[in-house]
Formats: sequence, structure tokens, C-alpha cells
Amino acid sequence: MSSASIADRLNRLPISPFHKKATVIIGLGTFFDLYDIFLSGALAAVLAKQFHVDAKQLPLLIGSSFLGMFFGAVFLGRMADRLGRKRTYMFTLLVYSIFTLLGAFSTSVTALILFRFLAGIGLGVELPLCDVYLGELLPAAKRGRYTAWAYTLGFLGVPCVGFLARWLIPLHPLGIDGWRWIFILGSLGAVIVWFLRRDLPESPRWLESAGRKAEAEQLMRGFEAESQRLYGKLPELKETVPVVKTDFPFSKLFGREYIGRTVMLYIFQILQTFGYYGFGSLVPIILSQKGFAIVSSLGFTALSFIGYPVGSYLSLFLVERMERKWLISLSAFLMAGFGLLFGLSGSAGMIVAFGFLYTLVSNIFSNSFHIYQAEIFPTAVRATAAGSAYSLSRIMSGLMPFVLLPVLKQYGATTFFGVVACAMILIIVDIALLGPKTTGRSLESVNRLPVDPAVATGGSDLKI
Repeated sequence: MSSASIADRLNRLPISPFHKKATVIIGLGTFFDLYDIFLSGALAAVLAKQFHVDAKQLPLLIGSSFLGMFFGAVFLGRMADRLGRKRTYMFTLLVYSIFTLLGAFSTSVTALILFRFLAGIGLGVELPLCDVYLGELLPAAKRGRYTAWAYTLGFLGVPCVGFLARWLIPLHPLGIDGWRWIFILGSLGAVIVWFLRRDLPESPRWLESAGRKAEAEQLMRGFEAESQRLYGKLPELKETVPVVKTDFPFSKLFGREYIGRTVMLYIFQILQTFGYYGFGSLVPIILSQKGFAIVSSLGFTALSFIGYPVGSYLSLFLVERMERKWLISLSAFLMAGFGLLFGLSGSAGMIVAFGFLYTLVSNIFSNSFHIYQAEIFPTAVRATAAGSAYSLSRIMSGLMPFVLLPVLKQYGATTFFGVVACAMILIIVDIALLGPKTTGRSLESVNRLPVDPAVATGGSDLKI
């Protein structure tokens, strides 16, 4: 077989049990990733009361795990490109589980901030690595849909943490504070997923890119044998494309071939934080600022969070039918509108309705960009590129409480969401001008850039 055969052979495979198994296991992992990401926001008001947190400490308490994710995304993304997707997956989940369990038994706000930071390091590259792994394993025609299925399963963790907080906060099961149980459950669930991940295959595309062609060939023969057993003869190979060399330096992301895509994704990740995590992390505090009691605000938050898995499910019917860059732009526009309406709402019914609609469209937005960011760079540097860009969203999420909480306190919820709306409009401009088209195309064709320097910028009208 040629050096390019692994990608070609993966793209011609029908969806088989090994694809579905990988999707479910990755989805279960994202369940606990997203469970934890939204945990700090859901518990912020409770923990502030528990540890007598003052106004200066509260942003650090909320942002500590995001700051840890920044470092995890920066350093562990490169690990995934050098040591493999699976090995990195196993390491990151173990780090998260250990420090989340330790956080459950924190006796001071300082200890809790430290353990949340260390757990965040484990989480930092989890989501971009999920995008990369499924993007490399799945055939081009089904890549978006099955990645969206993984996130639909994962986003069940968001309302789960909301309802657990609403139920457990007033209780003390076995003499342990309810909020501590929420951390314990997250840690134990991650351990279960860790054992399931041991059965995942390594990415054949990564093995080939790393020069381990015999292992990639062995995996592919197993995949093809299973597909042939279930579906009969496989389609003929239609194309042969070159594999990017393994010595692809990180600096090349800023060369003329990829600078447009790199800048686009970096700007995107900085701004998307305001819309996506600005709501999810701070909505209980926003409701408290509106005058609702903690228990009531947790209930409204939990109901609003139902929109996350619903939006993720709806994305299944859109991500392969609509060009992803335009789907991201449309959902960003709707987030801006629903956010402003949420900020203006005063009644419980309007708050829940617009909160639900906001989270619904925000997960069409989220699923689309998670698929997208793993499509626009070559295999040898894909995890590094996605992880480094994603790290910017983590550092912004960590800094966001320091920026948005003063806006909320001084100017109110409407101005807060006005800032969010401005960020969403800038995202639309960014991705419309610089984002390449990817829907339905093989990863190799998306990244086979033209030789002509005049067009080798990664722009939206890229010709292959």
C-alpha cells in the first residue's frame, strides 16, 4: 500500500461497531469533562458562603480550574502529537480524577483553589483531543455527525451537575456536605471511563504520521475485516494523498500556508469564551444579582442547562447538511440575541425560556466548532494546533470572572450580555473572513494547501 493509504482506507469504511464504541467511550469522557467545567459556576455561590469567600477571592475560585486547563492545553496537546492520542487520554483523565477527589475534601478555600487548578491541568486538552481523535478515526462523510453524537452524550453532564447541585446542596449524606459529593461523583465517574478507555485503539492516522506504519497497518486490517464481515466488499479507493511528514514544526502554523487558519482559530477561541462560558459559568451569580435566592437560582440554572444536550442533539441534523463555518456564524448570532433577551428578563418563566434557548443554540455552536477546529490542520500537528488555540479559551475563561463580574456588579445583566453580544458579532466576522470550508471533505484534502503564495493563506475560498 502507498504511504497515503491509511487516510484513504479510513474514509471508505462504513460506520461499524468499532466507530460506535469509540464514539460512546469518548462521549462518556466528555460527560465528566463538561460536568466539571460547569461545576464551578453551579457551585460558586454555595462555595462562597461555605468558605466565606470575599469579592476578591470569588473570581479566583471560579477561574482556578480554567487557569489549570490553560496549562494543560498548552503542554499536553504537544504530548498527544509526540506520544499518541490514547496515551495522553489515559494520563489526563487520571490527573483530573485524583485532584477532583482531593478537592472534595478541601478544608479551606486556598486548598480548593489549588486542587481545582491541578484538576484543570488534566482537563485542559481533553475536549480538543476528543475532537482530534474522532476526527481522525471517522470517515469524512460521517465525521461531523458522530462527533456531535459524542458531545450529545457528553452534554448530559451539564444539566446533571445542575440538578445534582439543586438536590444535594441542602443535604449531608453520610455526614458529608452535599457539594463535596458532587466532586466525589465526578472523580469516581472519571475512574470508570479511564478503564473503558483502555480498549480504545490508537489513531491509525497518528501512527502513520509518527512512522509506526506496521501498527497502523495492523489496526486497519482489523477495521477492514470487521467492516467486510458486516457489509461485504468495501468500496474501491478513490484518491491517494500525501501524508504530512512527522517533523512538522509548531512554527509552521505561523507560516504563510497556515497563518490565516491559526489567527482565525486563536481569535475565535479568545472571543467564544465570553458567549459560551460567560453564561454557563456565571448564570447562578447573574440570577442572584437579579434578586433570586441561591436554591431558586440553582433550580432555574438546572432547567436552563437542559438546553445543552437538546442543542447538541439538534446539531446532529445540521453539522453535515450545512457548511460548518456558516453554522457556527448563525448560532453565534442567535446566542447574541437570546443573551440580550435573558439579560432583560425579570420573571422566572422568561428567565428559564431564554436561558433554555441560549444554551440550546450555544451547543449547536459548540459542537460545530469542536468538529471544525480538528479539521483544519494536518495530522502531525493537529492536537498541538487545536490544544494551543483551545488554551487561549481556557486562560480567557480563567480571567473572565475578573472582567465580567465587575461589569455585572456595576452595570447589571443587560450590559453583561451586551458585552457577550459584541464578542459573538466579532466571531462571525472572524470566521466568515478567514475560516476554510470543511464539511464533507477528507482531512487530507482540507489540509492540502495550494502552492501559489497568493492564495496559500487558509482563507475562506481556498482552492484545492
